[in-house]
Amino acid sequence: MPSIYHRFAGRSLERIAALSDGVFAIAMTLIVLELKVPPHPDVQSEIALVEELIRLSPHFATYAMSFLTLAIFWSGQQAQLNSLAQSDRKFSMIQIAFLAAVAILPFSTSLLGEFITFRTALIIYWLNLAMLGLALFMAWKYAIRAKLVKEDLPVEMADAVEQRVLRAQTLYLMGAMLCVASTYLSIAFIFAVQLVYAIAPRSTFISKLTR
Repeated sequence: MPSIYHRFAGRSLERIAALSDGVFAIAMTLIVLELKVPPHPDVQSEIALVEELIRLSPHFATYAMSFLTLAIFWSGQQAQLNSLAQSDRKFSMIQIAFLAAVAILPFSTSLLGEFITFRTALIIYWLNLAMLGLALFMAWKYAIRAKLVKEDLPVEMADAVEQRVLRAQTLYLMGAMLCVASTYLSIAFIFAVQLVYAIAPRSTFISKLTR
């Protein structure tokens, strides 16, 4: 039987949400810091400036992809928290693990931006996405099992949250596997998946795929 401390620790959903907002805000800020203005001595003409900006294009691409990633997972986490009536210590620890994966995304983003043609960098980035998805999935499964969800939560909502995470991770895996052919193709696929989840188009096929 859990101790008095464990029964009362980590029960505040508001504190989890507040901590999460802070971690997400810092991570979103850190990824933009990779977009550094070219050193002035290296730029002596318009052409040189354009060349420097082109050189930075991988960092612009990975920044956009990671910002979307964070936005999507923040939204997913908020949807979960809004479906809960309460929390407990174990659920809070799973959320901390989720935030650990959020906090390391600036590193995997920087690595991919610097070595965008390297499959290893792409796989590390995908592993980061997998960590995010796994933690979110485990948090939801635990919340259902521990009866932390609201009593009036529709059954279809519980299933929808689970299936959404599984579908997204399957698509991310498909994207990562494309690096065998080209890391650019892999990044384009993952970015397209993120755009679909962010924009939520009304296409019947796409909505069924990502709902």
